[in-house]
Amino acid sequence: MSARRPCPPAPGPLEDYAQRFDVLFSSLAQRRGLRDYLQGLLLPRDRNKTLTGLAGAEPITGAQHREVQRLQWFLSESAWDHEQVNDRRVQLLCQDPATAPHERGVLVLDDTGDRKDGSATAHVARQYLGSVGKIDNGIVAVTSLWADERCYWPVHAVPYTPASRLPAGERDPGFRTKPQLAIELVQAAQQAGIGFQAVVADCAYGDNPGFTDALTAAKVPFVLALKPRKGTWAPAEAAHTPTEAAGDLGWQGSRKPGRWRRVTRRFRDGHTETWWAADAQLGGWGPDRPLRLVVASTDPARLPGHSTWYLLTNLPRPATRRAQQAELADIVRLYGLRNWVEQSYKQVKGELGWADFQVRSDRAIRRHWTLVCCAFSFCWQAFLAEQPPAPESQAAPTAARGAQATGHPGGTGRATVVASGAAPGAGLADPMEHVATLLAVMVASTAAPAAATAA
Repeated sequence: MSARRPCPPAPGPLEDYAQRFDVLFSSLAQRRGLRDYLQGLLLPRDRNKTLTGLAGAEPITGAQHREVQRLQWFLSESAWDHEQVNDRRVQLLCQDPATAPHERGVLVLDDTGDRKDGSATAHVARQYLGSVGKIDNGIVAVTSLWADERCYWPVHAVPYTPASRLPAGERDPGFRTKPQLAIELVQAAQQAGIGFQAVVADCAYGDNPGFTDALTAAKVPFVLALKPRKGTWAPAEAAHTPTEAAGDLGWQGSRKPGRWRRVTRRFRDGHTETWWAADAQLGGWGPDRPLRLVVASTDPARLPGHSTWYLLTNLPRPATRRAQQAELADIVRLYGLRNWVEQSYKQVKGELGWADFQVRSDRAIRRHWTLVCCAFSFCWQAFLAEQPPAPESQAAPTAARGAQATGHPGGTGRATVVASGAAPGAGLADPMEHVATLLAVMVASTAAPAAATAA
């Protein structure tokens, strides 16, 4: 067997990261494509991360440039397995003590949609898109994300195929609902050896009986949101919705809280909030039932919509009152970690070009998403390599800070490491001419919650 030809190295620490995937790529062209694609994704977002944007070519006239065509071939036609690449990425995260999953973290399930024109692109159809808040033409992905108070990273992502795209519609053997795809992602995370305390998801999954039944049957712990007005059968004199159940908890003020218990939430910017939480009774859900309804709010008297959660969980209720209060605080903490999935969407879409692909095939789309996740994970590796271990109660930093070398708050202060001395080719803009960082900005405005403890 002939020795592998050396690949032109990626700049700085990106080369060390890329080398860990080289065993999965059989040719020099593939290894070079990996480096160039990741490097393009990590550039400051001066334009969309299309193939011409990744190569630094003219937006339209540069589409036939050899560097653009090389990336096109790597993404669409070259023979490599995106599932193996993603498995390797997850394995590296699990092996690194700074990002390794543990039993205090959560597995967040969610879906995200983005506009896409036409109907020739795989999985694209008129459907509800969360990013625009309405039905529109686009593509939806169901995702899983591991998170604790310090860091968060994507685990798996699969496209959702609407029934309208399948020959037999909803009766087609290949049709899967979003909750069914989410169950498969939970199984994939378990097979990858990813530990978590509970599965967490919003009301789109909590209100789905098939989803909760599947998790219950698999003995997977969960904390899922419910719609406030989700109705259930009950006697006429009993509560019929989570909101009505919360009204039966006996709140008469902070000195006479009834069944409410005070909990404290601590946020990433250091401030704290006093919340109240309680076990409620609704239909077949109750403190001593297999499924519990936990209500958490900043104001049990008014139950404001923006700061009140109705949570369905299968976590068993402790026996003692003190343990119950601590356990309620932990349930609030677990669901609070769901905010990280919204933060990660801002980052992979706002900076790393999650939805910027201009390819049509299912395989190419999945490959693009896998490489975006690799770029995201590299940012965490670069950041945490230079940071001292943080206490568990501290919230996660912004992933981009691991790659910053400017005076931006949270930057590492390192010298520029990306493509120093790189020269543009004919017909290409210099892709590194503005680079002082691997990423310009990762949105850091979300005040996602950290650990909650009993007051």
